[in-house]
Amino acid sequence: MRRVRYSVATSLDGYIAGPNGEADWILMDPDIDFSAITSEFDTIFVGGKTFRGMTGGKKRVGKFFGMKTYVFSRTLDPRDYPELTIVSDNIAEVVNRVRAEDGKDIWLFGGGLLFRSLLESGVVDSLEVAVIPVLLGQGIPLFPAPAPRAPLKLVKHTLYPKTGTLGLEYAIDRPSPTSKSSRKSKRR
Repeated sequence: MRRVRYSVATSLDGYIAGPNGEADWILMDPDIDFSAITSEFDTIFVGGKTFRGMTGGKKRVGKFFGMKTYVFSRTLDPRDYPELTIVSDNIAEVVNRVRAEDGKDIWLFGGGLLFRSLLESGVVDSLEVAVIPVLLGQGIPLFPAPAPRAPLKLVKHTLYPKTGTLGLEYAIDRPSPTSKSSRKSKRR
């Protein structure tokens, strides 16, 4: 099954965008190979607010980064975006169907709300965060409240000394079906 990977930049104080969606604070470190990163994906999931912010409300927008693009929104009209797939309901079903298809990993690109929703549905496999050395003070949070606790397991970390960016990769630590709490509930 294909993995859904939330790959995002965040400020040190936990914001993925400024209060008006601005991303001008994100440093492009010369040692990060963006082409290599994007080559790991062939499908991208984008939240509706992030999509509108990136496209400026333009219609007839094409695929993001040349990938099959799914936009999760209850307000966009699919007829305005014939090259994209607009998902307005049955989100977990759609995600699981796409995960079951052949292909590369799926990039959960943007939207803290979409990340929270998909994490609650149990369909996000990893969180990959580039922590940018800046304090925004306010903005769009990485993990908007109210949100459930989500244990993570560190898989990889990379320091980029030229900019001070820290790359962190975590697996979502889901309890296995044979975990202690699972066995305890079966005995009752």
